[in-house]
Amino acid sequence: MNTGKSIRRHLVTIAASLLLTGVSIGTLAQTVPAPGASPRIDAIRKAGILRVGVVNNAPWLVENTSGQGDPWEGPSWLLAQEYARLLSVKLQPILVSHETKVPALTANQFDIMIGPLAESAERQKIIDFVTFSNTSVCMFGLASNPKFTKAQSVEDFNKPDVTIAYFTGAGEEPWVRKRFPNAKHRGVANSGSPAPIEEVLAGRSDVAPLNRVLWMTLSKKVKGLAVFPKENDCQDSKEYANPLGMGVEKNQTVFLDWLRAVESRMKPALLAEEQRATRNLK
Repeated sequence: MNTGKSIRRHLVTIAASLLLTGVSIGTLAQTVPAPGASPRIDAIRKAGILRVGVVNNAPWLVENTSGQGDPWEGPSWLLAQEYARLLSVKLQPILVSHETKVPALTANQFDIMIGPLAESAERQKIIDFVTFSNTSVCMFGLASNPKFTKAQSVEDFNKPDVTIAYFTGAGEEPWVRKRFPNAKHRGVANSGSPAPIEEVLAGRSDVAPLNRVLWMTLSKKVKGLAVFPKENDCQDSKEYANPLGMGVEKNQTVFLDWLRAVESRMKPALLAEEQRATRNLK
């Protein structure tokens, strides 16, 4: 597994940015809990392997099928590499499905589910999270539609003369109804597209919600669309935001605190890697 060059490259970038802000390179060191403080860390170091659950979930974790470089990439993989480096162990990816990733974690088939996982109240009852990103929603419409392009805030879509399309039964449906009570709601059957694109293109709706990550691929494939908020291609949207994170079994306070401390230090590099991976989505 060729992880050394990738880790060094990212650490050099982090060190340079820290120096510019007056932070010493010494702060890059992250103290691993002492032997006996965390049974999980002791077991990982004894085995010489950090087992991580993996499943494709772009842009956070993407399988590299080129045959060159690391088998996985994205901010989840970058953070997992750093954990393995600090523990002085090898990183072992264990492939799971979206359906089995939580049960496999609680069955101790790996040490961390780097997935990542969408945090929910139900999942928080059975696992703990190391949050490092989020999902959120963009609003898109025709670039030629003044009802869309003249909007200065999301509230401008909450008007009786604006029609908002959504897939019936999708997660966005209750959010649209609550967020835009004054707009006209147009629920349509899922066509297999990532969003009700046809409704917008045909002019039957003025606007529709779309996951911010999916907007990056849609904007490349379908011309004539615009997005809101337009800054940074909507990647900083806070609408319908939900946290994403790695998962670990509960009742591992020392292990969890250490994982979170490393993630906190790695935030700039993780964000940069997410942005790179998002731009490269096809």
